Order: sequence, then structure tokens, then C-alpha cells
Amino acid sequence: MPLEVQRTPAEWLARYGPASRAPMRSALTIGCFDGIHLGHQHVLQRVATKARESGLLPGVVTFDPHPLRVLRPEEAPLLIATLEQRLAGFAELGIAAALVLKFDAELARISAEEFLRGMLVEQLGMAAILVGPHFRFGHQQRGNVEMLEAGAGRYDYAVELLLPVQLGGGIVSSTAIRSAVAEGRVREAARLLGRPFSLTGAIRAGAGRGRTILFPTLNLSPEQELLPKTGVYVTETQIGKRVYGSATNVGVRPTVDGGSLLVESHLFNFSESLVEGRIEVRFLERLRGERKFATVDELRLQIARDLEKAKEFLKAPEPR
Repeated sequence: MPLEVQRTPAEWLARYGPASRAPMRSALTIGCFDGIHLGHQHVLQRVATKARESGLLPGVVTFDPHPLRVLRPEEAPLLIATLEQRLAGFAELGIAAALVLKFDAELARISAEEFLRGMLVEQLGMAAILVGPHFRFGHQQRGNVEMLEAGAGRYDYAVELLLPVQLGGGIVSSTAIRSAVAEGRVREAARLLGRPFSLTGAIRAGAGRGRTILFPTLNLSPEQELLPKTGVYVTETQIGKRVYGSATNVGVRPTVDGGSLLVESHLFNFSESLVEGRIEVRFLERLRGERKFATVDELRLQIARDLEKAKEFLKAPEPR
């Protein structure tokens, strides 16, 4: 069943409610799910399984923008993933319906009771809800797991609590992944995500300086808010359905022009000259930090070394 996206509870009710062509009650989870990391994957897979076992619609309620953007903008995190990436992750994990709520001041004022009864039960047809033990909801986060459990009998739904996923003695979280990426620890981020951290977006036209030092690059205009620490990385770059080994520089190119921050990748076994289209860059390992060289010739020699190291890394057998 492909993922269907609704933008309001009324749209969900019209699509899946009692008056629809195929009415269905739902098994739900709720959250931002930034990054769709291993912990999120556990929850979403359990929702899909619960729905399948009980004949329910596997669904997710998520928010755009992140609630902190409205409630406490100064504390809002840089997001790991775009909404499109989150929705793609839901689909891959067996979720059939997603309600993307616009988080604004009006939504923030909804009481916990109204969110539970009016939205989840009456409009979304909730028959089961799967959340973590510290889940909070409603105005000023006054709703909690105890409130969900108290309402289960009254509103005819089941509550299933899921413990956080732990890895290496720590809890897998979006916060830990943000720290890892921001510090250049992309291999650690990949371990928590269950896949490499990636940037997606359109190819942006460069100044052509890459070709003057014999290492042409594709420049990416990232859609994600979170970027890796400046430096040189071993990466994979996907164009259409093809994936190329690559080396990527995230930085301001201080030796060449010291301009604005760029994400530029040199692709191995790739000779096309592209100035438009979409690409995805997956970060596998950080080779070094960005630095200013005395001459362009020194920079050229260092880039050649970087490319050789990247090729060696890409040829290395798993586990790395």
C-alpha cells in the first residue's frame, strides 16, 4: 500500500473515516521523526506490524515545521532530514498514511484532551497508539502516557509503550546524530541512522575553478539544514539511479577564493558536464579538515592525495 499524505485531520476523516469508501481505524505513532534513525525505524516497523496483525491502517502523525520553531525558536535544532526524506522513510517502513500537521500557534493551543479525543479518536479513528514512555502532547505538553492509558478504556483504543533503542551503551536519538554530523563524525552518524547521512538538492552552477586544477566537481545546493563539519569526506553520489564513488569538500575553499560555503563533489568514473538536475551525496568518512594552502599547486597535490585515500576507502571490504 503506497503512502498517502493528508494535511489536515478533516482530509484524513474524509479519506478513511466512516463515510469514506473504505473506512479504517488506525494504528498510530506521533512525532517529528527527524532523520528516521534506528529508534524511529523500530517504532515505525512496530506500527506497521501491529496494523497488519489487527487489520488497522498503519499511520503517522508528524509536524512541519518542527514545533520548537514556533514555541522556542532560539532552541530549534538544525534538521537532519527534509520532510520529503521523512515521508520516503515512512513509506519504506510500511506506513500507509501520514498526517502532516502544520505546527503553528493555533495547533500549539489545542489542549491535550482535545488532541486526544477530538483529533486522534474522532477524526483519525485511532484504535492503537504506539509511543515511548516519555511521550508528551497537547498545550504546554500536559498530555502524557498516563493520560493516554487512562483514556484507553473510555475511547476504545490500545496503548503500546516502546522503549528507546540503545546502541553502544547510549540511546539512539536525533540529538546524538546532529552532534556527530556537526563534528564531522559521519561514520558514527551512519551507525545511529542505519545508513549514511546524506544531503540532497539541486546541482548549482560553479565558477569552473575545479576544472582549472584538473579536478572537476558537481556543486550541491543542500536542502537539509544540518551540514557536516567543514572538511574533505569520502562519499557516494547518486545521480538518477546511478551511484558513483566520490570525494566531497564542505567548506569555503580558502586557498582559491574564500567565498561562501560550498558542498562540491568529485565523482570517480564520471565525465559528464552537468549544470542542472538533482543529486544525493552520502557521507561515509571524514578524511581531513579544510585548510588554506600557500599555493594552488600545493592544493592540487593535496586533492590528489585525498582522492587516492577516498578510492582506497571505497575499495575496502566491510566492515570498515
